[in-house]
Amino acid sequence: MKKYLLYLFVILIPLNYSYADKLLKSGFLSGEWDLDTNFNLDNPNDKIIIIFNHGSAENDKPSKDCVWKNNIRNFASLSGNKIKDKEVLVYLLCTDDLGGDNWKIFWKNKDVKYKGTPKLEKRVSANVDLIEKFISLGVPNNQIFMAGQSCGGWATMMLISRYPNKIAGGISTHHACYGKLSRKYKVKKVGIEKALDNFKKKKPVASYFREKQLKEINMAKNLPILIFTHPKDPYDGLLSDWVEAIPGTKRVVISENYKINNKSCKRIGVNNGNRWDEPIKDGHLMALGDCFQYYNKTILEFIESKI
Repeated sequence: MKKYLLYLFVILIPLNYSYADKLLKSGFLSGEWDLDTNFNLDNPNDKIIIIFNHGSAENDKPSKDCVWKNNIRNFASLSGNKIKDKEVLVYLLCTDDLGGDNWKIFWKNKDVKYKGTPKLEKRVSANVDLIEKFISLGVPNNQIFMAGQSCGGWATMMLISRYPNKIAGGISTHHACYGKLSRKYKVKKVGIEKALDNFKKKKPVASYFREKQLKEINMAKNLPILIFTHPKDPYDGLLSDWVEAIPGTKRVVISENYKINNKSCKRIGVNNGNRWDEPIKDGHLMALGDCFQYYNKTILEFIESKI
């Protein structure tokens, strides 16, 4: 019995503490991962708002998660900066509790009709509602920006292409919302067209929404978004060249060697009050590394150019 309890205790201990502490609510970010859930703004006309959208582990399925603390550390570091005497505030928008109306068929390998509204569309709508709320408080719409990592980055491109005059612009890091397409469908070996054709055959529902959203984004006459990509991102790393053809985009391709400005990257987090760090060897996670703050100047200059 003692041996069984010891075994149970061991398997319940997280083997990697890097995935322990999360933020589960929306709110203003500061410091490394401090969160203020009070929705109050003094002197809203003197504020620049960045609405940060996290990634989505389950894509169309609802989740109780929001974001790991280590994932928002870099965007939180932008809070408190001043641009043209206006203070930058970063607001974390938690939307992973949203779920697609027909999420059970989203990743099916059968070509069936999806009934209702998918999760990503609901996330875009949640951003629209939040933007309207900030505007109603007195924040000028040309001082509001949307940002996102992974699926949050994809949502950023969707919203700004759909509502070109709603906000000033966006920042996207490692946009992706449909799995590890580059790696799983061997883009480097078979080419983009063949890889996406295979994806369509195996995941027709997900492929349908990706193609539909991609077409809408590509039709944008102006897409003022700063876009960060990495060639070794297993998701859309090798499927990102198309963004450069859209007017208004500015793309930054991060070095293949997992370094930024010759500095190796590591993620930094906390678990039960104990700090941890681990090296980054995944292109999809580069924007989460400490070295990514090298681009804070680039992001702030981009924002300044849009207000």
